[in-house]
Amino acid sequence: MEIFQVPNNADEPLRQQIFNLLMGQMDSVGERNAEERLDRAIEETLEDDSPAYLFIAQHQGEVLGAAFLNVGISLSKGGRYIWLNDLYVHKDHRQQGIAKKLLLHIIYWAENNNLKGIELETGVNNQATKALYNSLGFYDVVAKRYGFSF
Repeated sequence: MEIFQVPNNADEPLRQQIFNLLMGQMDSVGERNAEERLDRAIEETLEDDSPAYLFIAQHQGEVLGAAFLNVGISLSKGGRYIWLNDLYVHKDHRQQGIAKKLLLHIIYWAENNNLKGIELETGVNNQATKALYNSLGFYDVVAKRYGFSF
């Protein structure tokens, strides 16, 4: 298995595989207008000046998992950090260590790019995901997240 950052010049077949994989995640939560929003997000992520990044796990040309993140600046962290928006592994390939390998790759990438930390959010009842994060040194932060959409 290969883990890598998706290049800005990724070809259409790779973009389509990523779209299909992530669409499976969107379908599972019943997102409205998911196709249009996901397509736009992938396109904007792969622009040259984007603060967003896509990493994928691929085996024999098949995309098995993906991580989507943004680099922001935090006053409390004293610099740039990662907000991990999505980490998704295709349902047929779960429990094989793919999510862990993606996260380890991102941690290594962040350290090598002098980032100050990684933050993310998961459901309070998602015990398997919480166990994965805790096993890699992530810790619970008590907060209430708010949102506003245009």
